[in-house]
Amino acid sequence: MKAMILAAGRGERMRPLTDTCPKPLLHVGGQPLIAWHLQRLAMAGFRDIVINHAHLGTQIEAALGDGAAWGLKIRYSPEPAGALETAGGIANALPLLGDAPFLVINGDIFCDWNVARAQGLFANNLAENDLAHLVLVDNPAHHPQGDFVLTGSRILPDGTDHRADNRFTFSGIGVYRPALFSTIPRGQPAKLAPLLRAAAAAHRVSGERHPGRWTDVGTPQRLAELDAQLNEHSDT
Repeated sequence: MKAMILAAGRGERMRPLTDTCPKPLLHVGGQPLIAWHLQRLAMAGFRDIVINHAHLGTQIEAALGDGAAWGLKIRYSPEPAGALETAGGIANALPLLGDAPFLVINGDIFCDWNVARAQGLFANNLAENDLAHLVLVDNPAHHPQGDFVLTGSRILPDGTDHRADNRFTFSGIGVYRPALFSTIPRGQPAKLAPLLRAAAAAHRVSGERHPGRWTDVGTPQRLAELDAQLNEHSDT
């Protein structure tokens, strides 16, 4: 299975740090944020990684190279200034990702979900019709309304069973079939949420709640807090 790390965002909320450094290269716990993803992917047996980029993307390529430092093969999917949004960026990279299901991770999160789980998610007959599998987390203080309703292992369509105890936040980690993006022309900006909601309405999205560690590293404050936590852990 191949994996894609989304690294094309401008990081507006992280300014001024991202004025001169792309957000995935900001250091946390002694190394670039994106390096934590690369380490976990390599340890889980992934070898082929695709990374999209736009803002200061040449810095990302210079820092990560071909991925050999992690035992990986990295290929890049450059995007124009302003990027292509999440779904547009994935659709643009499909020629590099191939025809099989693939894992996608937001480059601006920190999460200890076991990425090795991705490789068996679409292996059983029950998942033959699914287009996506989403990893959800408990709603953080900055996003209390959540994103999706999860009952058992199914993501429900909007407007159904919206109890407070089963609405969760999308972690930024998902496994997708290429067919989910078949309606998006290459190079056209497109958001991911509408695609996922349409697929959920067609009962073609599974999901799971991850109870472990997850941080949306979206602001300088959350970056500093995560950095302090990781440094404290490394000292113990």
